[in-house]
Amino acid sequence: MSVQQLAAVRGMNDVLPADIGAWQHLERVMHGLLSAYGYEELRVPIVEQTGLFKRAIGEFTDIVEKEMYTFAVSDRESLTLRPEATAGVARAAITNGLLRGARLKLWTYGPMFRHEAPQADRYRQFYQYSVEAIGFPGPDIDIELIAMTARLWKLLGIGGLTLKLNSLGTPESRRVYRDKLVAYFTQHAAVLDADSQRRLHGNPLRILDSKNPAMQAVVSGAPLLTEHLDAESREHFDAVCATLTAMGIDYVIDPRLVRGLDYYSRTVFEWVTGSAVAQNAVCSGGRYDGLIAQLGGTATPAVGFAMGVERVVRQMREAGNVPPPPSADVYVIASGERASRAGLALVERLRDELPALRFEMNQGGGNFKAQFRRADRCGARLALILGDDELERGAAALKPLRQELAQAEVPLNELPVRIPALLNTL
Repeated sequence: MSVQQLAAVRGMNDVLPADIGAWQHLERVMHGLLSAYGYEELRVPIVEQTGLFKRAIGEFTDIVEKEMYTFAVSDRESLTLRPEATAGVARAAITNGLLRGARLKLWTYGPMFRHEAPQADRYRQFYQYSVEAIGFPGPDIDIELIAMTARLWKLLGIGGLTLKLNSLGTPESRRVYRDKLVAYFTQHAAVLDADSQRRLHGNPLRILDSKNPAMQAVVSGAPLLTEHLDAESREHFDAVCATLTAMGIDYVIDPRLVRGLDYYSRTVFEWVTGSAVAQNAVCSGGRYDGLIAQLGGTATPAVGFAMGVERVVRQMREAGNVPPPPSADVYVIASGERASRAGLALVERLRDELPALRFEMNQGGGNFKAQFRRADRCGARLALILGDDELERGAAALKPLRQELAQAEVPLNELPVRIPALLNTL
C-alpha cells in the first residue's frame, strides 16, 4: 500500500532558499527605515481572544464573518489566529499599561491568517508589517507615515505605485452619511448582490468596496462621503493633502476608498499597483482614533498602516531589484583525512579573525575536481586548498577562482593577512 504524499495546506506557502534573499533584503531596508523614523519593535501573539477581533474589526466585516481561523479551547474560551495585527497592538498597549500619557511609535511583523480563496498575491497565511503611531492627534503623523512608505519604494527601487487617499470623517459624521447610504441603496435593493444585501443594514459602507462588475453602476451613483465630512475632519484631510503636495508626493483622492475594517476614521490611504491582478494594494492604512477606547482603554488617537510582504516582494522582482544571493568569499578545499580534520579547525580560527568574510568548508568529501566544481557553484572568489603535504609544511594554497591567476602557497599563520589582501585585488 502506497503512502499518500503530504502536501502543504492550500494557500500556505513555503519560502524557499532561492526566494528568501528578496525577503531578507526587504527586511533589512524596512528595519533600517523604521529605526530612522524612531519606531520600535513590538511582538504580539499570533493567537488572541476571538472577541478582540469582533470588537475591533467589526461583526459585519468579511474578515470576521467568513475568513477567521477560530477554534474553541473550552466551553467559555474561543481563540483566533490573528487576521491582522493592529487589534493586537492596541490590546498590548492597553494590557501592558503603555497608554499613560504615551506617544508610541511601534511596529510588528509576522504571519497573519485569513481563510480566503487563494489567488495571485492572496494567501491564507501571509506576512505583514504593521506600523502604528499611538497618541498623535494631528495630521502631521498621517503625513509622516505616508512619506515613510514613499521613501521605502525609492529605497527598494519600486516605481509605478499610485497613492489613493480618502477621509472617512468621525463616527458621528459617518452615521449621518450611513443613513443617506442606506436610503440610497434601499432604493436600488433589486440590483444588490447577496453580499450587499447582507451588508445594507450592518455595514453599508462596505458596499462601496464591492468588486462585483454588475454592482459598479449603482455604486458609482451613491452619495460621496467626502461631501458629508464634519468641519474638523475636512480641515484634517485638507492639511494632509496640502502637505503631501508641498512634499512632492503625488496622490489621487478616491471617495470610494473605505477600507475593510470598521475601526478606521478620518484619513485612509492605499498604495496600489497598475497590475490587472485583483489584489493590487501593497500597503494600506489610516486613522483609528476610536479603536483603543472601543477595546476598553483610555480614548487615544492612533494611525498606522499594514504592508503585505509577498506583494512588495513581487514588485521588487518585477522591477528587477532583487539582490543576488550572497556568495562565499573563500571556499576551503581539503584533500586527505588529516587535512580535512585540520581544515575544520582552521576555518573556525579564520572566522574568528576575519568575521566580515564568508567561509564555506567543503563537506562530504570528493576529489579535487569535485570540490572545485562545488567552489565554483557557490560563487566563491577564492579557494583555500589544504592537503596533507601542505599541512606538513604548515602552509595552504590560495587560488583565485574568477580570474586566471596562479595558485600561491601561504604559511598558515599569514592567512588572516594574505586572504583579505588578495581578495581586495580580485
